[in-house]
Amino acid sequence: MAYVEIISAVKAFGNIEVIHDVSLALEKSELTVFVGPSGCGKTTLLRLIAGLETLNSGQININGRRIDGLPPSDRGIAMVFQNYALYPHMSVYQNMSFGLRLARHKKEYIDNKVRETADILQITELLDRKPKELSGGQRQRVAIGRAIVREPQVFLFDEPLSNLDAKLRVQMRVELARLHNRLRATMIYVTHDQVEAMTMANKIVVLRDGGVEQVGSPLEIYKHPKNRFVAGFIGSPSMNFLEGQIINTKDNIATVSLNGGQQLHIPHSSNAAVTTGSQVAIGIRPKALTTDETGDASISGKVYAVERLGGETYLYVHMPDGQEITVHVSGDKALSTGEVISIGFRTSQCQLFHQNGESLSVS
Repeated sequence: MAYVEIISAVKAFGNIEVIHDVSLALEKSELTVFVGPSGCGKTTLLRLIAGLETLNSGQININGRRIDGLPPSDRGIAMVFQNYALYPHMSVYQNMSFGLRLARHKKEYIDNKVRETADILQITELLDRKPKELSGGQRQRVAIGRAIVREPQVFLFDEPLSNLDAKLRVQMRVELARLHNRLRATMIYVTHDQVEAMTMANKIVVLRDGGVEQVGSPLEIYKHPKNRFVAGFIGSPSMNFLEGQIINTKDNIATVSLNGGQQLHIPHSSNAAVTTGSQVAIGIRPKALTTDETGDASISGKVYAVERLGGETYLYVHMPDGQEITVHVSGDKALSTGEVISIGFRTSQCQLFHQNGESLSVS
């Protein structure tokens, strides 16, 4: 399929620059997810690829061909929007075939493509219905089908699942991943939901304030975040951060004194600028914590809230120095609000971050 290359892209609205010198290389047949908080520029970047916004400077190539000066219809892309964007007066069949009819394809070709795509998406029995007669999930399938029949070089998805309920979102995530595996298409998917990013992507692009923070596979970004922002944004629940100060460092082990006075010995990268007196944060995932007092380190705190989700439970804990952490335990753990608990963990599962946000951990 296609190879998408973004070179030094800059976009401004008036005097406000919202995309800052972004360069990306997206491989053929990958499902790439742009993820980040609201206002980070992910949808604007997608619209620049689609041709719905124009670059102030920079370049965009698809499959080696420069496309940033072309109208959207000539770029070889198809876009699926958050609000479905179906024609209400047309049937499902007419909606899916509309682009092919505009391109003046033969009737037999159009019919074959629509029915083949409807079969893939399991919406054949809906072809005669109007959009108002469909559920949200069915409408989204139709919107995706309308994109598939055009056989674009690149599929663009702008938060396509955000209007669906939680159960249907999970189902549609699985279906989109299955569809990608079947079509082996190049897809770029925008979401603010890091769970969608982790479960669907071959490659994740984490954005913040119009710039790229990190690019990598889901597990690479989860296990080896480049900075505190990425570490806190990727993962659900978010990573815990314990503030402290380095009081000693030796043999790639930093001794960190927490605000409450407790000391922890945390490994760090040999290339990191780790110095005595530096303010740092120790990051640790909720699933790396245990109430069974196992591991080579422990901290204590009082449970102020318990969130039971059936097979798992989240404990929200106040530490003596005022910091708060989240602990992931099994669903049958008999703990309640107000209990003081000891929390064990392995320091090898901790990550160290400088006060400027940079990761100091072993990569």
